Amino acid sequence: MSILVTGGCGFIGTNFIFDWLAQSDEKVINLDLLTYAGNRLNLSTLESDPRYQFIEGDIGDYASLLARLQEYRPRAVINFAAESHVDRSIHGPEDFIQTNIVGTFRLLEAVRAYWRQLEGDAKAAFRCLHVSTDEVYGSLEAGEPAFSETNRYQPNSPYSASKASSDHLVRSYYHTYGLPVLTTNCSNNYGPYQFPEKLIPLMIHNALAGESLPIYGDGQQIRDWLYVSDHCSAIRSVLCAGKVGEVYNIGGLNEITNIDIVYTVCDLLEELVPENMNSLASAINSRRSPQARGFRGLVTYVADRPGHDRRYAIDASKIGRELDWRPEETFESGIRKTVEWYLQNQSWVEAITSGEYRNWIDTHYR
Repeated sequence: MSILVTGGCGFIGTNFIFDWLAQSDEKVINLDLLTYAGNRLNLSTLESDPRYQFIEGDIGDYASLLARLQEYRPRAVINFAAESHVDRSIHGPEDFIQTNIVGTFRLLEAVRAYWRQLEGDAKAAFRCLHVSTDEVYGSLEAGEPAFSETNRYQPNSPYSASKASSDHLVRSYYHTYGLPVLTTNCSNNYGPYQFPEKLIPLMIHNALAGESLPIYGDGQQIRDWLYVSDHCSAIRSVLCAGKVGEVYNIGGLNEITNIDIVYTVCDLLEELVPENMNSLASAINSRRSPQARGFRGLVTYVADRPGHDRRYAIDASKIGRELDWRPEETFESGIRKTVEWYLQNQSWVEAITSGEYRNWIDTHYR
């Protein structure tokens, strides 16, 4: 028995594979194209584990993917493979169309061909789980009810539009072909191994370098924050007991403004950065303005990005009611674990923040 995970070298995929193998001896086949945010070294400790197999590959390559499915005969496919950063989609939308729409289509075609070849119990038990985002629902005003699974799709960025398209394709393959699919729409994830273009790891990385902490607009955008290990447990629950063809929203029950997220990170760094890290403290102090106080003094407001959604919020009552799932981490416990992980894994951050990464940050925030 095995499962096939696509995009397993990315942030959520990496955490899911670690989580899966901590819970099960069932083999994981990890297929990843290793684009800029896919890091094979994330899972280097599993290279000698017989329960883990890495394959460099593209979900958009139908023939290769079908061959892998036929070779390993997984009982389930979990699709994490996606371009996922809104800013990148604004400046380069074509990659999002190719990966998130065309890639999902070809993945579905390969999975459908493989599933049709299965027989008996293997065919009945097979599942294809598609991991998506709350951004497909658009933006909420203050006081509006949180997104439920029946909300109308109103994507406002090339990223969210491409994910909405992929969700519709997945739904159509269930209703047209009977493919046993499941879809999850999650709120903002945070935790270990997140590429430092996203808000929380970017703030940690910049703060430790004594650089500015760029905040879009007024910083009052609201997101629901979900610790990544809770997301992984929810996906396991949906895969195990979710109803075929259904959508499950996964949220952390933590609506917080962006600026409050940044202030929380700053305050934790003030508490957790060891006093004996003299070289780091010296570097930070030398680059901070004389008027600044602590890490909060590095906050810098920059022009808001185009089409910036004001608020997201997830109603996770369906998955709680039907599958008895709820997040275990509060935001306070999850963000502390996250900051501690980045402090303990600075070599991982340095290895992925190349010159190309720094150029990208300069382009978007300066």
